[in-house]
Amino acid sequence: MAGPLAGIRVIDLTTVVSGPVSTVLLADQGADVIKVEPPGGDIARRTAGHGEFTAMFVSCNRGKRSLALDLKQAAALDVLRRLIASADVLVQNFRPGTMERFGLDEQTIRTLNPRIIYLSISGVGDSGPYANKRVYDPVIQSLSGFADVQANQSTGRPQLIRTIVADKTTAIFASQAITAALFARERSGQGQSIHLSMLDTMVAYLWPEAMTQYTVIGKEVSAINPTARPDLIFRTLDGYITVGSVSDAEWRGLCGVIGRPQWVDDPRFSTPGKRSANAAERITLVGEILATGNSQDWLERLDAADVPCAPVLSRGEVMNDPQVINNRLIEEFDQPQLGRVRQVRPAAQFESTPAAIAGPAPMIGEHTEDILRELGLSDEAIEALKASSAVRSAGGQA
Repeated sequence: MAGPLAGIRVIDLTTVVSGPVSTVLLADQGADVIKVEPPGGDIARRTAGHGEFTAMFVSCNRGKRSLALDLKQAAALDVLRRLIASADVLVQNFRPGTMERFGLDEQTIRTLNPRIIYLSISGVGDSGPYANKRVYDPVIQSLSGFADVQANQSTGRPQLIRTIVADKTTAIFASQAITAALFARERSGQGQSIHLSMLDTMVAYLWPEAMTQYTVIGKEVSAINPTARPDLIFRTLDGYITVGSVSDAEWRGLCGVIGRPQWVDDPRFSTPGKRSANAAERITLVGEILATGNSQDWLERLDAADVPCAPVLSRGEVMNDPQVINNRLIEEFDQPQLGRVRQVRPAAQFESTPAAIAGPAPMIGEHTEDILRELGLSDEAIEALKASSAVRSAGGQA
């Protein structure tokens, strides 16, 4: 059975992570994603390792087709215009103004294809004092308040989270926006443009709980700072566990397990509001007790009392966790030039139109000739484009 986006053609002009991950989600859901990259390939192909593939590139571009175009050449731009006319979605994350320099401003694209969904991903937006900054994930973590949320409790030093959370969160926002726009097109028959910045994404991402201190106007100073507390990772005699309690029932269960039933009615902790106001003291006291026992013993007792808890797994342990195995979350396939690789299956499981990993990541220009033929170009025209270095096919030179 085909995925829910079968029959949708996506032109992927993006590089690195935020754009490619958004379109790999669409590919998993059945879309025909054509990755348009320069003859030398996406920069992510060269972040580590040798040859055309890196682990990160495979994770961000599996299941796509590759068309290698030198967009500095008029003939390559002509190919791209033909491709735009045939597509449902165009995604790009060039710096502001790049598409206009290609002669592909939004109005021109709309003239080529009135039904196209055109998504532009930027670092901070298309205008404003930072619009021309070169932006990577740490810049957005710093500008959005994310680094402040992670600040060291002792020194107050802001800290980056050690994964490119802004890039990947933007990718999810982007894929959701594309599918919403496709749904709107089914009703109106018209395409539209979407502008999404990483900065806008991450401020929105943080708001529900990390920005509660600034939500009620006029009460910013008196509000509880949700980040002014230790985290919920607790050291035990033989490792680390996480334990949380939100409801009264969970708090009662936790107090029973750790042998402090008197804390249930303690005026510092007797209601959810008081437990939140005194979170730093509460978490510290709980941590001191958990440090006296072994992880598995605590986890078994906490589970029996219906208190949220889990072991803190290393990344290497995640793949062998019994719940991950039960969910059949990790799949394997052969990636040409790289070997056997692991990938995570699509998280959303559709009953009638199942999503699936569409295949390995493509070589640079692997599908150039096939795509050009689909656009109606003759073999002679294709050979002329290759000879002029406007396009590149797999294993060939631009």
